[in-house]
Amino acid sequence: MSQPRRSILILNGPNLNLLGERQPEIYGSRTLADLEQALRGRAQQLGCEVEFAQSNSESDIIELIQASRGRYDAVVFNPGAFAHYSLAIADAISAASVRVFEVHISNIHGREEFRRHSVIAPVAVAVIAGAGLLGYELALEAAVGMEA
Repeated sequence: MSQPRRSILILNGPNLNLLGERQPEIYGSRTLADLEQALRGRAQQLGCEVEFAQSNSESDIIELIQASRGRYDAVVFNPGAFAHYSLAIADAISAASVRVFEVHISNIHGREEFRRHSVIAPVAVAVIAGAGLLGYELALEAAVGMEA
């Protein structure tokens, strides 16, 4: 009996639309479009479906998380700066009962003091930080491979 095909939302928060342009010494030179293309290929290899969303708006992120309930098996989420203060997003994750895999391109624990704490981490299944864009692939693999 074959397993049902998993569906994963790849969700990016504020300023990630500027990947490749914004602070390439920290975030690299690949764009969000480059990342999405790579993740489509990896998803195909893993036998799952992926959809992508990015927003600079906290309310949009909350709406996307709430809408993911029952629609996706998991969310791979780079909350950007929202990680450090958005209790509203953390509450949305808890309320939606969605499996979230938090991703950060840079090592937030080695950066400025205010970046070292994530309010999303306590409601995430796992956190991957500092692996560059590879962190998204690792989170996607975890989302597909870990039991719900």
